[in-house]
Amino acid sequence: MTERTLTRARAGDEQAFRELTDPYRRELQLHCYRILGSVQDAEDALQETLLAAWRAFERYEDRDSLRAWLYRIATNRCLNVLRDTGRAAQRGATALAFEAPEPTRLGEITWLEPYPDALLEGVPDTTPGPDARYEAKETLTLAFLTTLQRLPPRQRAALVLRDVLGFHAAEVASMLGQTEVSVNSALQRARATLEPLQPPRSERAPLPDSPAERELVGAFADAFESGDIDRVVALLTNDAWLTMPPEPYEYQGPDAIARFLAMAYGVHDASRIRLVPTRANSQPAFAFYLKDPHTEIAHARGVFVLTLEGTQISAITRFGNHGILPHFGLPRTLPW
Repeated sequence: MTERTLTRARAGDEQAFRELTDPYRRELQLHCYRILGSVQDAEDALQETLLAAWRAFERYEDRDSLRAWLYRIATNRCLNVLRDTGRAAQRGATALAFEAPEPTRLGEITWLEPYPDALLEGVPDTTPGPDARYEAKETLTLAFLTTLQRLPPRQRAALVLRDVLGFHAAEVASMLGQTEVSVNSALQRARATLEPLQPPRSERAPLPDSPAERELVGAFADAFESGDIDRVVALLTNDAWLTMPPEPYEYQGPDAIARFLAMAYGVHDASRIRLVPTRANSQPAFAFYLKDPHTEIAHARGVFVLTLEGTQISAITRFGNHGILPHFGLPRTLPW
């Protein structure tokens, strides 16, 4: 950040402002996603953040880093979203086309959306600050995001800023307009809530795009597109979960998941299903398309994200919001 560019931006030069803020766009969007759990809400919050920063830039004092200043604005924009709106089922959701069997439980985090790995391009591959407690990849997983969404908003923000990004307590206090004592108290409560909800690290997932991952993910796709429930179930851990935001139904264990799949295949002929590979939340994923019975076109019905554990699948998360497909660079329809 040169003094000349800073002076131009303060004087109202939009190009200079973009030169200063563009390097932070992707990481700010990811920050908003961690707090809000929705890629669409995160994009909206990012735009509001940049607009607010532009309007206030003449008052920016460079004794604070520009990055920290932008994070302060973004965090408070996200807190405004959480305060002003209820978290209802997401726009564009596709309801189930059949009556679901009795679920194991009803989920509460129905607004969660997958985050395309493509949006991680451009996020600086830097080590988090010295106070970070989590690896960057770990904080992108659906398991972490789901437990994070259970925290009250200010606890969530404090934990992300401190334990994920590694900002110092004094910086976090300044961003949230609180004292360090208040931030540390919120952080302790957040950690006490979050840590018991985190899944045990019994077996690590295979490395991304490794032969082991490709074999397991390929076996799932082949079995799913064939409608072979037994083969799908054989790939699951004994305590695997099937969830489907924004629908609240959650099924645990091979038997419960098999019952759900049997109902689904009774309505959707497997010969009409096509899975298109992608990645989300640093995990293997598929866009799910269903052929129209009257035309040679397949329509997007959502995204599957797989959570891998060793040589098995520990969770299948089916996101029924087809409106998220453009974020993955995927079309809403495919020729059959």
